[in-house]
Amino acid sequence: MVSFIEAWSLVMVSLCYTFYIAKLVPKGINRLILIIPVLFIFFIVPFLLSSIHFIGITAFFITWLANFKIILFALGLGPLSSNPRPLSLPIFLAVSCLPIKIQRSPRPPPTSHSHGVRSREGLLKYTIMVALVVLFIKVYDYKTNLPDKALLTLYAIHTWFTLELVLAAAAALVRTMSGLELEPQFNKPYLATSLQDFWGRRWNLMVTGILRPTVYEPIVHVFSFLGPDRSWVPAVYVTFIVSGLMHELMFFYMGRLRPDWKVMWFFLVQAFCTTVEVMIKKTVNNRWTFPTWISRVLTIGFVIGTAKWLFLPAFIQCNIFERGIGEYAAIGEVATRIKKSMITSLYYTT
Repeated sequence: MVSFIEAWSLVMVSLCYTFYIAKLVPKGINRLILIIPVLFIFFIVPFLLSSIHFIGITAFFITWLANFKIILFALGLGPLSSNPRPLSLPIFLAVSCLPIKIQRSPRPPPTSHSHGVRSREGLLKYTIMVALVVLFIKVYDYKTNLPDKALLTLYAIHTWFTLELVLAAAAALVRTMSGLELEPQFNKPYLATSLQDFWGRRWNLMVTGILRPTVYEPIVHVFSFLGPDRSWVPAVYVTFIVSGLMHELMFFYMGRLRPDWKVMWFFLVQAFCTTVEVMIKKTVNNRWTFPTWISRVLTIGFVIGTAKWLFLPAFIQCNIFERGIGEYAAIGEVATRIKKSMITSLYYTT
């Protein structure tokens, strides 16, 4: 906890520096040059931590998302710059270091009935997710009796649930503290009917929203000489490559192991298959499609299948789940000791 507080204090100081630099230096290359030390610090911060949970959260929130947001901010773009008026310092800090994005145009205020229905649905959804994560942790005690493919499937679902819960909690915290309406982090990825739909419109929308202006759109512009029907192809590949590199970096932070590049191959496979899929759709021009339920089964089956083959082994290599479960157990022991101390103190007091 001490290391976590020190690391995030360094993050806050760096973001304050960024905030005030922007008031003195106009957007452009000069501002970006002055912010480069912050980018470097954010790449170093995860090395200051030892907890697998703190490393993962800090690496994703700060080294990846915050760095990309700050680069856009230096150029006058992105979620830190796209609002009608400058953000206040507290909101700037929240949007910089948490996976949230303020909506560009406010939604119409919901009726009390619709708001209550959505609240109950959301509460039920996340309650089920938490219950299943707890169940998975219990099942891992018997993992030696499980087939490898079944265990990797549990890891895949566990990873998805954990990521969605962390992002939802971060967004809810900011919503409660600031009253801002935030864009969703996931859009029911299990309903995806294609790889383009899954990666572009449903899975981890904060990453998609950051990669599009920082990688995809500039690459489309660079290859514009190919024409609008072809310039998107290298842009798709480069976007997936950047995502693969950042994921390899995340695993390096958590495992401190030399990468074997299987994670990068996972994203290259997704890039190739997504490109082929889009080309086929452009060729047939929606004259022929699979039934929706078949498209969903094929899409999710392909993503999970390739993840079990290339992506999820990195979790096993870095021993992430075992270390995480060990930290849960340590927290439980601390909570038990505190409870016993309080009971003992109360007993002797009375």
